[in-house]
Amino acid sequence: MSRFAQTLMRTTQHLRGQTAKALRMQGADEPFRAPQTLLTFSSREDLQNYAIGCDTDIGGLSTAHLDLVEPTEKDNEQTRPYVKFWGEMRLGARKELEGKIRSGYAGFRSKRRRMLIGEITDDVSMHRFLALRLRAAGHPRTRNSYYVNIQTDGPVETDLWQHRLYFRREDGGWEDIYIPFDEFVLTNTGEVSQQQMTMFRERLRTIGISILGGNSGVEGPYELGIDSIRAVNEEDVPSDHARRERTVRRDAVGETRGMSIKCRAEKI
Repeated sequence: MSRFAQTLMRTTQHLRGQTAKALRMQGADEPFRAPQTLLTFSSREDLQNYAIGCDTDIGGLSTAHLDLVEPTEKDNEQTRPYVKFWGEMRLGARKELEGKIRSGYAGFRSKRRRMLIGEITDDVSMHRFLALRLRAAGHPRTRNSYYVNIQTDGPVETDLWQHRLYFRREDGGWEDIYIPFDEFVLTNTGEVSQQQMTMFRERLRTIGISILGGNSGVEGPYELGIDSIRAVNEEDVPSDHARRERTVRRDAVGETRGMSIKCRAEKI
């Protein structure tokens, strides 16, 4: 299907959905607090909705792949297909560019959903947490080098909201991670912005995940399984889970605010 045909189909579907909401007078309902699925990763069609990139775009040596994985009988924690983001994290560069570029990153993000006029965005203003179901495999030293990235429909296209991903399990198993939207840090062109502001959650444009080996000098094979990404509220977060993660999140925010995030994730 051509890009124009995809845009036309997306526009038609969006207008049909908006018309249905108007006929149901959905805007007069109570604020919508139920979990909202933002990204799915269970089919080959889903894969077409993501862009992938790494430092090879500027002369680095890292690799990045995004593949659909069918669960096996041995995987008793996952019953549906999921996506595997994997590759090799390398800090070097092509010989002619050594010492001239900052390498050591890879990532993927959802593609922008453009229409004939404007684009489709997600409104998560009534939700407090970004919920991700993930499994961190690959070499253990790469598992704490992942960040989740959000781009909103703001005035500065290079603005990116980031938060580090911390995993509790060391066996590469599946786990649910909940990150408050108000703990994301605003960055621009790879640097933490001096002026922090509230995220414009009414219009989320793209969501992605990156691995930044260049920040911590980490190299090696990486692998991240992704099942789903949703927006949820307090009532959707298990109480014991919330208590365990409170300290981890606080440390993650402090570390993110105190470091330079050298990743041109907005270019992916």
